[in-house]
Amino acid sequence: MLVIHEVSKQTGISVRTLRYYEEIGLLFPTAKTEGGHRLYGEEELKTLQQIVFLKTLGFRLKEIQPLLNESWDWAASLDHQLAFVQAEQNKLKQMESAILGLQHALTIEGSLNESLIQKIIKLSTQENGKKQAFRQQIFSETDLKLIQKLPNINRNDPHSLEWISLVGQLRELKESYDAGSAPVQRIIKRMMEKAAEEYKDHESFLEKMWDIRKSSSQSEQLGLYPLAEDFLHFIDQAFTIYEAKNISKGDPQQ
Repeated sequence: MLVIHEVSKQTGISVRTLRYYEEIGLLFPTAKTEGGHRLYGEEELKTLQQIVFLKTLGFRLKEIQPLLNESWDWAASLDHQLAFVQAEQNKLKQMESAILGLQHALTIEGSLNESLIQKIIKLSTQENGKKQAFRQQIFSETDLKLIQKLPNINRNDPHSLEWISLVGQLRELKESYDAGSAPVQRIIKRMMEKAAEEYKDHESFLEKMWDIRKSSSQSEQLGLYPLAEDFLHFIDQAFTIYEAKNISKGDPQQ
């Protein structure tokens, strides 16, 4: 038999917690000494081990007591707990997606406001079913495969990160430079190179995506990052200037 302080020392569970387990009817001591010290025997220690184990699986204290009963339906309980854990994982994934989106929005915008934060969170938690339905309405099977390759504000893959960085640089340059300036055109050149690398022979898809990008409602339905209208106009100007210059030079890529 062990007194409560010895149990606490051996298990790492505080005396306060052991007393709380007794208070809620989860674990009772075998007996008490004449001095009122709680005593725990082998069976109580086994029960305590079960409690600790079940807590590591994510069971709440109010759910654990029935599980200590040998007649409890373990199969149903474990199914329920697995569903609970999976639901929590989905919530955490959504939270992760929202946080990544906000981090990358900060890279693009330089600062965040309440309106943008709300849009990013909405974008991160948008139902895939609605996005997929909209995509199927306007895209071919080939286009749908290409959409999977698009950069995503809620991801950390190198492809997305470079696009986010390029857009962020353009956003910063817009404050001091016009669309035809050398710094802006260097960014546009890299964007054109990336587009050629990643979507070779799919110019019509890129044109369709750009038309959608310029529509705030369609961009939202597709789940695209919400760029300001004046910034989109600036990008459009910069691309037009870049293409005009390279066509006049006889660039074989144009």
